[in-house]
Amino acid sequence: MSNEILPLKYKSILSVALPMMVSGFIQSVVLITDSAFISRYSVEGFDAVGNAGLAYITFFMMLMGMSDGAQILMARRIGEQRINAVGRQMTAAWIVLSVLALAFFVLLELVIPNLILAQSLNLEVAKLQGVFLGYRSYGLFFCVITLGFQAFYLAQGRTSVVLIAAILTATSNIVLDYFLIFGHGIFPEMGVAGAALASTAADGIGMLFLIIITLVTKDHRTFEFFREFKKIGVEITDLLKVGTPLLLQGFSALFTWTLFFTWIEQMGKFELTVSQNIRSLYFLAFVPIWGFASTTKTYISQYIGAGKQDSLPLIQRRIQRLTLVFLLLFFHGALLYPETLISMVNPHQAYLATSSAILRLIIGSILIYGVVSVYFQTIHGSGNTVASMTIEIISVGVYMLFVFLFIKVFHFQIYYVWTVEYIYFGVMGSLSFLYLRTFKWNQKVI
Repeated sequence: MSNEILPLKYKSILSVALPMMVSGFIQSVVLITDSAFISRYSVEGFDAVGNAGLAYITFFMMLMGMSDGAQILMARRIGEQRINAVGRQMTAAWIVLSVLALAFFVLLELVIPNLILAQSLNLEVAKLQGVFLGYRSYGLFFCVITLGFQAFYLAQGRTSVVLIAAILTATSNIVLDYFLIFGHGIFPEMGVAGAALASTAADGIGMLFLIIITLVTKDHRTFEFFREFKKIGVEITDLLKVGTPLLLQGFSALFTWTLFFTWIEQMGKFELTVSQNIRSLYFLAFVPIWGFASTTKTYISQYIGAGKQDSLPLIQRRIQRLTLVFLLLFFHGALLYPETLISMVNPHQAYLATSSAILRLIIGSILIYGVVSVYFQTIHGSGNTVASMTIEIISVGVYMLFVFLFIKVFHFQIYYVWTVEYIYFGVMGSLSFLYLRTFKWNQKVI
């Protein structure tokens, strides 16, 4: 591992971001493939996997928020040339993530399925969601190890390792989906349960790769994972300070979307299926955004740690330009051929026209998000995660107010309900830009 901070050339930024984007692209292809498999199995299964998957991802994103906190801290220590602290932070991350995963597992197994049954109008879909979560929740334990390693490698800018793990996870998930959903050879036909089991097993395969590569490269010896516990309490405290606001952000954002789809389910089966089509393809747009988001956190944290705050505006501008370019590359189909994209996810003609219209509608909101996400991730990278949590909560609050008004009060058609995406990204962007212009955020606060 190099002790130098990452260079600020476009080529260097891309060398960090591209593996993450390829990883995100692979995961998006997996999501689309999952949706395509299960939509051909049953429409009820398609809706159930979509909604239950959001419930699972809500808890996963909370773990990811804590992992992001570890990434920020490790990148800061690298910028400060305090390499000996990186291994202790890795150990702290695994301890905290393990405790959280156990708590989330209990909720997904015992609490969430009952809540879904109580809220859903379609009991068949609700029961299938419980079946999905019964298998999928075990994946949280694999994610503990994976997210810890991911934070470790991303903090250094070694994104190729994360990319290879993602490729293994994604490809194994596709293969296992094929065998476990429909049943082939010695594999039984499991339907929704098969989709969940395939994803969980794929998580385990990705985790095993990261363990093996770390043992082979001897990073565990260099950084002394689980060897030095003398200052581990300090590292855990630092992680909770930085990571807890990010955990709460992950919860609020994904819980909001889960509630959004619950209310849409109450609008009707047609509206839910159309929205699940959009959700499946939405993640294509997030490929460059999430790739550059992780890059932004690493760059901002390293440069603040190195005392090079004057370079931060240049970092933002270059990442914003690259984000927009790659957004158009990844998501241009939403404008030029949305029908083709929708058909890949769900071939049923009854949902094609409305789904395609909504996909075209939200393109502008995605471009807005591409720009403002860099400002928001700058706040993350600076370590001012309480400020970013506050911005997220306000944005989510405004978003949910308008979702409630559009669905419950004004009874808008599903096409117009999706305009709330502009409200959410607009509020987040405005507050993030205002914070960066108003407060002294670029100091060494962690």
